[in-house]
Amino acid sequence: MIRIHFTAGDFARVRFAPRPAPLQELNAALMMMCRADDALLFGRWRRRLLHSLPAAVTPLADLVPAGLAPQFIDVLSSDLKEGLDIPRTARPELVRSEIERVYAPHPSPAPLWIRDLHRGDAGAWQLLRRGQHAAFEAVLRPVWPLVQDLHQREFARHALTVAEHGIGAGLAALVPGSRLHGDVWEFEGPGERDIRPRGRDLMLLPTFHWTGHPLIADLPDGPLAVTYAAGPGLPLPPAGAGDTDDALAGVLGRTRLDILLLLAQEHTTSDLARRLGVSNATVSAHTAALRGAGLITTVRAGRAVLHQRAALGSLLVRRRTGTRGVNG
Repeated sequence: MIRIHFTAGDFARVRFAPRPAPLQELNAALMMMCRADDALLFGRWRRRLLHSLPAAVTPLADLVPAGLAPQFIDVLSSDLKEGLDIPRTARPELVRSEIERVYAPHPSPAPLWIRDLHRGDAGAWQLLRRGQHAAFEAVLRPVWPLVQDLHQREFARHALTVAEHGIGAGLAALVPGSRLHGDVWEFEGPGERDIRPRGRDLMLLPTFHWTGHPLIADLPDGPLAVTYAAGPGLPLPPAGAGDTDDALAGVLGRTRLDILLLLAQEHTTSDLARRLGVSNATVSAHTAALRGAGLITTVRAGRAVLHQRAALGSLLVRRRTGTRGVNG
């Protein structure tokens, strides 16, 4: 459980990031790529990315040896070029302590380039910069116009909530299940952690490549940042990838998408099999996967099994996306 303790002055310092942060979004995307859950929605996306990443990205894995990332790669800048230069400006003692922290639970010694980074070697910093840049181009550049568009929609939604109901309601609405008890904002997270801004700004930053608990960036020389999951909850289609059906088919598979489209109305397993020209067993396997992902519901009526699209499934097939220019 994460608890952020506010003073009256701290509430006045809550800020919503006006633009997405390329490297923080990249961190979220790489973390999502390395997870093993939500295989129906993210399995194909993960496999595609893993096969498309250039060799320059490989060293980045050395920075998270036990699933722990060093704080100095939490970069909130909205400008890619500026953001790529920021990690090197971190205090040397912070870099050393963070590398030691993330490698403490790891049984193997750090690779040579990480040891060089620990010493402040310029070549190691350049290796990190090249890896982050290459990862952004491979993972985020194709969808960056959509990330920008989704961020602006989220910005507007949050601003409207705060204007109508106040900052407390605005905070509680960001994270499902979160609560504001007096001056304490509480939400699910790993372990037990109490955080006090102590006069620092608190930056709210949506991410569209992460579906887990909020991610906390608590740099000693910067603002406290809460990066929270927003957006549609499935991989984003690249700009120019075609219409929504094509994008969803790439995520779910064509047969599963066809089932999802048909289930705007209730259908039995046999009816779906007849309409799609496949066996009942094939339909049962696909509906089980869709049901497990929360996209459809299934009830038994006598000897028949009835399927219908759930709210999340309807949201996915209704979604339409726009594009905007790429900056940075």
